Amino acid sequence: MTRRDILLGAGAGLVTTAATGMASAQSQGHDMSQMKEPAAPPEAPPVSRPRAGKVRTLNGWTLPYRMNGGVKEFHLVAEEFEHEFAPGSKAICWGYNGSTPGPTIEATEGDRIRIFVTNRLREATTIHWHGLILPSGMDGVGGLNQPQIKPGETFAYEFTLKQHGTHMYHPHADEMVQMAMGMMGLLIIHPKRGEAVPIDRDYAFLLHNFALHPGTRRPDPAVMQDFDLWTFNSKVFPAIEPIVARTGERVRIRVGNLSMWNHPIHLHGVQFHITGGDGGRLPRSQWRTEVTEIVGVGQMRDIEFTAVPGDWAFHCHMSHHTMGPMGHDVPNTIGVDQRGVEAKIRQMLPGYMAMGKDGMGEHQDHTDGGMAAPPNTLAMMAGKGPFGNIEMGGMFTVVKVRDDLAPGDFSDPGWYRNPTGTVAQRVSDDPAFGNPPRRPR
Repeated sequence: MTRRDILLGAGAGLVTTAATGMASAQSQGHDMSQMKEPAAPPEAPPVSRPRAGKVRTLNGWTLPYRMNGGVKEFHLVAEEFEHEFAPGSKAICWGYNGSTPGPTIEATEGDRIRIFVTNRLREATTIHWHGLILPSGMDGVGGLNQPQIKPGETFAYEFTLKQHGTHMYHPHADEMVQMAMGMMGLLIIHPKRGEAVPIDRDYAFLLHNFALHPGTRRPDPAVMQDFDLWTFNSKVFPAIEPIVARTGERVRIRVGNLSMWNHPIHLHGVQFHITGGDGGRLPRSQWRTEVTEIVGVGQMRDIEFTAVPGDWAFHCHMSHHTMGPMGHDVPNTIGVDQRGVEAKIRQMLPGYMAMGKDGMGEHQDHTDGGMAAPPNTLAMMAGKGPFGNIEMGGMFTVVKVRDDLAPGDFSDPGWYRNPTGTVAQRVSDDPAFGNPPRRPR
């Protein structure tokens, strides 16, 4: 009997109705005068036909809504499903409406919104609207602000949006487990009066980490640091979509962090401005210029830049966070020639291959050549570019900017064709080339 069995068994017996939860809130003296009687929840939207929002969520989608008496109604469903981090690695995750992260909710400052939340998990849950200004009873901390949403129940959250900016939603019930299993999403509030500096392309994603041990099918919520999947919107490179723009367009990228680590996010090719986050878009006098910005746990950051032509790396600058699964306890073999023992080791470990004597760059060649890997895991390095192996994984994607890209076209334009004379090239293959200065002895 595991701890998870005990928790799931206890949660399975707690099924009541959403009406009971609302009645309980009233009996405890909560002010319900600001909340209209909710209508029946709308049909769950089909994941296969996502609605196009103003913001393009990498590998994600925007949640449809319906108008009901001047209120925008959304419907989230907390549930379990199979998720693919990249081809070759799948896991049973938890999320919303069949995806992790859940669908992006977009609305406008001043809107009245009503969000139905149906719990199809086997334990209780809630939703916290991270950074939003709202009534205490809508803040979503189970036991403190509201009763837990028990299995089978549907709760309604309703409030008026009093701000604009980039925000998130996530559980505040069994948070360690539920977030580790993938429960989170983006909530973006557009300014009512528009923006003084208009945006041509608006992207968003969440930073997260998963511990999926080789051969297993569910993330491990007990891991605190040694994660093996570092993700943008629960995808690892090269499965992460590129960020596409036309030369000269104003691009905004909204980055939220619900992982267990702080991430220095770095963009090649341009200097960007930090223009906002949870608190909305900052006055222009408060913008600052960077090429790397640390996004702390629980923070949102908006970066903006003018697109310049090329293919530009965009990634976390912690080197292990741009790698796929790796063995953290494997001995360092750099400088160790294992060829003499490789055959003997292979007798005990069929398929063993000596590597690492001169660095780990050969890893992608071995895995591309068919080297066997543990079940349901990924290569540490992956992805191919126009000049060969990219040798990356995890939190990495490419910003692709082209002169001839049509407005509103988000399709992958392929690899950049560099103008003649603008690519670094070999001038010698002699290791004794030239007479480079060295530090005096």
